[in-house]
Amino acid sequence: MTLPKFILGDNTDHPNAIYVIHTEFPRFIINLENDEVEWFEDFEAEDQKELEAETELAIKLATDFYDSEIAKYQE
Repeated sequence: MTLPKFILGDNTDHPNAIYVIHTEFPRFIINLENDEVEWFEDFEAEDQKELEAETELAIKLATDFYDSEIAKYQE
């Protein structure tokens, strides 16, 4: 099965939270309600600098994905 790079998620136990799941490395879930990120990866200290740049871009892309998906619903 091929997964999309981003998946939207919600949960009735957290009615105000909107989640974007990033399925490629570095894998994470971001809660757009409070920008909290949960990582599925374990990072080594020596990878910190490289991952910071990749992470910043991945989180921006996740937010852009959400905005794009919501715009499609509003059309």
